[in-house]
Amino acid sequence: MQASKKAVLTLEDGTTFHGYSFGYEGPAAGEVVFNTAMTGYPESLTDPSYEGQILVTTFPLLGNYGVPPEDSGAIMSGHFEGSRIHCRAIITQDYAFHHSHWLATRSLADWLKSEKIPGLYGIDTRALTKHLRSHGSMLGRITVEGTGECGFYDPNAENLIAQTSCPEPLVYENTEDEPYRLESNELAPTADGRKTIVLVDCGIKHNIIRCLLKRGVRVVRVPWDYDFNTLQWDGLFISNGPGNPDFATATVSNIRKAMEREKPICGICMGNQLLAKAAGASTYKLKYGHRSHNQPVRRLGTDRCYVTSQNHGFAVDTDTLPDSWEALFVNMNDNTNEGIRHKTLPFFSAQFHPEASSGPRDTEFLFDDFIALLK
Repeated sequence: MQASKKAVLTLEDGTTFHGYSFGYEGPAAGEVVFNTAMTGYPESLTDPSYEGQILVTTFPLLGNYGVPPEDSGAIMSGHFEGSRIHCRAIITQDYAFHHSHWLATRSLADWLKSEKIPGLYGIDTRALTKHLRSHGSMLGRITVEGTGECGFYDPNAENLIAQTSCPEPLVYENTEDEPYRLESNELAPTADGRKTIVLVDCGIKHNIIRCLLKRGVRVVRVPWDYDFNTLQWDGLFISNGPGNPDFATATVSNIRKAMEREKPICGICMGNQLLAKAAGASTYKLKYGHRSHNQPVRRLGTDRCYVTSQNHGFAVDTDTLPDSWEALFVNMNDNTNEGIRHKTLPFFSAQFHPEASSGPRDTEFLFDDFIALLK
């Protein structure tokens, strides 16, 4: 019988859920959200879009395949979406104390302990999820028996984009070499004529970088508030990211300037919201967000539907789009916006994650669509 300390999740409305600790034995607080994916916890835990959140997994088992190695890629790991765990804690119904997978180098529990992230099991996650669906995502705090306590923490009151963005511009020439620091605004043309993409890092998932590099472009990754209009580029890409898009006023201003060039612009997740705000539209907070591998979206004007991976708590208000813009995708579950495009200029975006990681890759063709716009 596994000996585990008792732990409690307390929601801001006073509701409590009792379980046991399997990760770091210490307090934690954040916004409690749920994810309906069956796999992909290494990718989810390291996804910067989960910054400040306590993640509840509706699939009842966690940890059965352990944790893959961190150094499996030449530039960045092929198994993680960030350089650290971004969730404040993770909660499951059952935890597998004995993992088995040919790639695993350690257990999930050991990984959580090394990064001081609590993990809870024995929680009635079905009841917890139903509560969040009824009342919406809410703040929560975790206490572990014999350890300290902490107050509630609201991540949406802070600029999480600034906290998760890269600190300086980096240039990625290919998938083999390490990136180098951009020392000036002068970008020399590539020797082989490859196109240059400016990638605005709002809390980027690593697989977006991988997906662009494998399509043969040079990627210039810049911080969220960097004035990329001082650079010469062939296309602009706006990444995903955590929290409230209203904090990214500098990014929106720079995107609005970039539109004047009429060069291709693409956004993913937070990038969809920031592109919409630059166009003049508004965003709003969803009741409990979309976090899963099975969100169905339809491309408007067609009967074509796609199964998508998603992780966001805010959405674009389609009704506020200017006449020169239109919705590109719509969510089939709740009719919320899943992407926009300009009617005449090469600007478009998706609220879901075409790069997946984890999840289905049904919509990775959107990267090809973006590259095809480059001239």
